[in-house]
Amino acid sequence: MSRLRGKVAIVTGGNAGIGEAVAKAFAREGASVVITGRRQGELNRVVSDIVKEQGQVLAVAGSVTDEAHVQETVRQTLQQFGRLDILVNNAGIGEFGKRLHETDDATWAQILDVNLNGVFRMTRAALPQMLKQGAGAIVNISSIASLMGLPSLPAYAASKGALDSLTSALAVDYAKDGIRCNVVNPGLIDTPMAAPLMSNPEQLEPILSCYPIRRVGKPEEVAHMVLYLASDEAAWVTGGTFPIDGGITIS
Repeated sequence: MSRLRGKVAIVTGGNAGIGEAVAKAFAREGASVVITGRRQGELNRVVSDIVKEQGQVLAVAGSVTDEAHVQETVRQTLQQFGRLDILVNNAGIGEFGKRLHETDDATWAQILDVNLNGVFRMTRAALPQMLKQGAGAIVNISSIASLMGLPSLPAYAASKGALDSLTSALAVDYAKDGIRCNVVNPGLIDTPMAAPLMSNPEQLEPILSCYPIRRVGKPEEVAHMVLYLASDEAAWVTGGTFPIDGGITIS
């Protein structure tokens, strides 16, 4: 298939989990994909998988907390592929199991620096090229933690709530320039971030009992939604919030 043929996409945190699934889906649909992440070995694995399927891919190792890395990612993207059509802000971290009075300053600052400031940096770097082209699609990966109260993750929830609001602001500011921005809010997905919970049935079962569809989501299922929002099929979609959560936010 070729829903993204001729498009160039950056996927942050493309070395694992949702980001990996998005990068592979984009490549299968004809996009040239640039993936970022902090762990070079994981990036190499994803690159190898995409190349085996004749996909076009480039990896740039680094953190979205580093402005030099962000600028270098965009520079290499334009040098290698000549344009930038899609940005998926997926890189994120979490600190779970602590209430606010148990959260120290360093943890709070680190989570907001990756989950919110990282999106700010990467989007700011990508926008000039999208403005030059007169078109672009930005998809931010948030969480159901921004839509409902979840226990013992205050910094993570705050970062994702702010990300939803940032998405709305971007959608309003750049619609006239042909740039769309939407946010996807996954529930519990089987990713490395969720691995400690997934390996603990006593903790997992009570959580799954809250989901009308009583199972954990798959990264590939989130990737399908991101693919739609990044494609021209969603040309009239901007500023939207898209839960993909097994029904938990309506239960």
